[in-house]
Amino acid sequence: MSMPWTRPSDIRSQLQKLWTRGTLLAELVQETGLFPLRLRCKGPKSRELGEHFEEVRSWVAELRRAADRGDFRLEMTRINDRILGSNELPCAVWLDSVEAAVRLLGKMQEMRRFRDMLALTDRRRPVLRSWLAKRPIQALTLAADWHLLLDIIDWMEQHTRPGIYLRQMDVPCVHTKFVEAHRAVLAELLDLVLAPEDIDSTVKGTAAFCQRYGFTDKPVRVRFRLLDADLATAFFGATDITIPQVDFARVTLPVRRVFITENEINFLAFPPCRDSLVIFGAGYGFEHLAAVPWLQHLPIFYWGDLDTHGFAILNQLRTVLPQTVSLLMDEETLLAHKALWVREPEPKKAELVHLTGEEAGVYEGLCANTWGDQVRLEQERLSWDCVRRALAMLC
Repeated sequence: MSMPWTRPSDIRSQLQKLWTRGTLLAELVQETGLFPLRLRCKGPKSRELGEHFEEVRSWVAELRRAADRGDFRLEMTRINDRILGSNELPCAVWLDSVEAAVRLLGKMQEMRRFRDMLALTDRRRPVLRSWLAKRPIQALTLAADWHLLLDIIDWMEQHTRPGIYLRQMDVPCVHTKFVEAHRAVLAELLDLVLAPEDIDSTVKGTAAFCQRYGFTDKPVRVRFRLLDADLATAFFGATDITIPQVDFARVTLPVRRVFITENEINFLAFPPCRDSLVIFGAGYGFEHLAAVPWLQHLPIFYWGDLDTHGFAILNQLRTVLPQTVSLLMDEETLLAHKALWVREPEPKKAELVHLTGEEAGVYEGLCANTWGDQVRLEQERLSWDCVRRALAMLC
């Protein structure tokens, strides 16, 4: 069995960790005093010297050969043994420069590519040196396109808060799909280059890229169905309608109640209901409904899956429309459809503060597996007779 002493491969493993963390490449941007770098060698104990003398000799020879190749310098220490006498054994290796460490890893080509990026940055955007130091490994993956990213930054500095769609950006040799694909890194770079007044600091994240840097965003659209044929006259007889959120906010309809459901088939097959419409919810996120004034004072009914995520979505909806009432999301409905239960793959486990006592009881029961392991009743599995009976009490 091989003894657990430091081998040249162990030295490379230690250096690989420094590479993966970006420490080695960051040294090319700004020296931190890391080099010359000393890495301790784990060697034989005194008793092992006599018990495994030939293995010790082989171990020392292996390290010396690596040192003779120029991989590193060896630091030796003297060990005295009453039988074997005085012997010098490696106790550490030294790498005198980042180049020596990178050469030992076989990543000289990557280092040259990073140096080229650094040189280009120094010529065009020295302020971005800090980003290269912070994210050198990510930067290396962008090496081939770095000049294009700098071109985009140049354009943005000349056209601050342009007020156009992202696809209208006119940067030579840059397709705007490239911009969309690199929004996350561009946001970090633009934050370093642009003046604070040219950045909307109230929003962040790739989804808010356009708003943060002054582009016109694609309008949020709301899809709804009119459940009362008499209401369709305002839309030339159409009942399934998709319009921008700003237009939806201005709609004037004699609606007495609004339903929201997550499943598209349920949305399409939702039964007729006087003076009502149904909105296709499509999961988390209801900010676009928060800005619709006429919804704030209407009864809202939410029909979602009877699982932990369904209650989490209901909880989130109530943060913008607190008057929301759940529909068919109770224990009676759950137990009446036991034969149709499936397994929820990744249950939500969080404190939901906007549920009623009854809803919270069902949610907590689902979290605790009261009725079975990760029980889920998908809304589309409910019988339509059950749905019609629930609606008959409302419409």
